[in-house]
Amino acid sequence: MSFRLTWTILQGVIIPSLVPPASEACKLRPAKQCMLHPIDIPSLNMKKTKAAPDKHAHGNDERDETLTDRLIELAVELRDVDLYASLSEDKTKALAALRKTIRKCLQHTREQALDEALESAYEKDAKAYQVLRESVEEQAGTILLRRDSGPELEVNAFAIPLFVRSTGGLHEDQCFQDGDAFEQLRASFTEHGLESRLANVVLVSHAYHPDELERIGYCHLNAMVHEAAEAMTRKKASMADAIVRSMSGWPPSTFASDDQAFELRFLLGFALKPAEDPFYRVPEKAAAADRYFEARAERFRKWSQQVTPLLRRCLVTDGREVEIEYLYQDLFHGAREAALIELSVLRILTELRDLIDAQGKAASDIEAVIGPVDTDDEPMLRVSLSCGPDNAVLGFAERLLSRTETMENAIDDIADAMIAMGVREVRIARMFDAEGVPTSIRPHRKR
Repeated sequence: MSFRLTWTILQGVIIPSLVPPASEACKLRPAKQCMLHPIDIPSLNMKKTKAAPDKHAHGNDERDETLTDRLIELAVELRDVDLYASLSEDKTKALAALRKTIRKCLQHTREQALDEALESAYEKDAKAYQVLRESVEEQAGTILLRRDSGPELEVNAFAIPLFVRSTGGLHEDQCFQDGDAFEQLRASFTEHGLESRLANVVLVSHAYHPDELERIGYCHLNAMVHEAAEAMTRKKASMADAIVRSMSGWPPSTFASDDQAFELRFLLGFALKPAEDPFYRVPEKAAAADRYFEARAERFRKWSQQVTPLLRRCLVTDGREVEIEYLYQDLFHGAREAALIELSVLRILTELRDLIDAQGKAASDIEAVIGPVDTDDEPMLRVSLSCGPDNAVLGFAERLLSRTETMENAIDDIADAMIAMGVREVRIARMFDAEGVPTSIRPHRKR
């Protein structure tokens, strides 16, 4: 579940809002996060160790190519169906086969088979790619625990993106040194209604850099979820090598001590809950679903206000002031993707603001044209700025779209932000041609 964000511009500072548009809420599946039992898992804070050898690594002789072909074939068969709706018998069997094949890849660490299937599906069939990507992400980040008695349990990985402003930037060796603040932060997930009272939540005592999350592949994440489940359901402490390995370290900081830094970090946790917990059940009717998501968003907004002092204590130890903006809590892949998209949007808006300032212009003097770039590579969006009676071009900025974005939504987001910035007029081009000339320009219509 990822939310399209709106933007407010205050003195050149772009701040992401926290709430999804109500009109979209009914389309979103719930981010069913749970809390891991705080058996203060020793391995979450221990020194990094080498991962234990995978006992399944050589236990299956099926070739990656065979698994890849099967994944693509099943995804194509399911390309036109809603995976969460009632399916025909044939489609139900195909979906079960797809999930079984994905689980096989995850259990036997066949990361290459998954990656190649996704890459091939993306190049050949956009709908099949979406089906396959959503299925792989769900199977990698969520496991079901079936018991002889009692309800079926679900364990999943979730994340909360944090945009942090500070003087001098964050320092990894200062993060999560306050054990009391960390424990209060962990407990806040159920106390403030982000999670069900029936859930258990465990947080990793580490602020993840985006590079660290990018290095966590599907098989690695699945191993982490299994380790978390093991720790939450057994009384004795258990090793968590995959979780420890995920904390691979931040890249060296490039900020001077007096620089105003703006950084993205993630809280990462695991949740254990009854699979059919009504707390996470979305009403079927659209209006009721809207109210459900609005209530969740309001609880998240209040939680973010209340835990900010705790998070400051978890992020810095030298008394520096830090400002924190939150993106909505989501399952692992949804949170990572949403944050990277928002960071990309922030960068292009900052680049455009700098371009306007460098020309000594006010935003109200500027006209913007937004549209896709004519390219055979990954989809790219361009914003061209002009000014004056002759509409002289001042310059342009571009950004690549992720594979989960649509060009229409990406253009609308940038257009809304430019209007909020005070730009005089925003227009949309059908395309920027190879010479950079916009074609078929029309006025922007606000959503």
